[in-house]
Amino acid sequence: MTELQSRTPARFASIGSPYFGIMLAVMAVVLILSNIGAAKGVVIGPIITDGGFFLFPLAYILGDVISEVYGFKVARKAIVTTFALSIFASLCYWVIIGLPGFDDDFGRMKQQALEGALGPVPLIVLASLLGFLVGQTLNSWVLVRMKERWGERRLWARLMGSTGVGEFADTLIFCSIAASIIGINDVPTFVNYVLVGFVYKTLVEFLFVPVTTAVIGWVKRREPSYNALASDSSAA
Repeated sequence: MTELQSRTPARFASIGSPYFGIMLAVMAVVLILSNIGAAKGVVIGPIITDGGFFLFPLAYILGDVISEVYGFKVARKAIVTTFALSIFASLCYWVIIGLPGFDDDFGRMKQQALEGALGPVPLIVLASLLGFLVGQTLNSWVLVRMKERWGERRLWARLMGSTGVGEFADTLIFCSIAASIIGINDVPTFVNYVLVGFVYKTLVEFLFVPVTTAVIGWVKRREPSYNALASDSSAA
């Protein structure tokens, strides 16, 4: 039975149910909000991070679910769509900041607050675009390749292995661009920023592996095309 399972080809669902659309929407919202939060540097004791630290891992967890259930091509489509929406949001911030506001003390105060909160976001989006694009692509590619080799077995290994590769590339690229934007200008602080970001995001995803596994199982059971492939494989 083990030998037969090891030769079972990887199965992926087609996009034919509302689940992919819901996950894509949540993934885009999470990324847009994390880009805004990342404009703020955060210090918690010896830990240096940014305001988007608690949101960003959720985007990777959703990426894992999409990659495992739908495959690399669909995951790549989700990544590109998410970033197109993120760029659109950044352009909207730029227009909002540029529009003439009320010329009184309250209006000027609101303008300064908008510029301080949303002004750095386009640069943060650039950092996030490059980091997430490379990191999520690697994450999806590694997960799918491992699935093609092992079939449905060892999901935990696929999730953890792909996370380590993707998060390291993502964190290094993002922090290299975003560090100066949030006020990090020396090497020790930058190393702290990179290591804390990588370790934190990776640990969060590792801790959420049981949840991610449960969500993947739930979606697989409700995707008609995935169940059809499972039935065909059993019949063969």
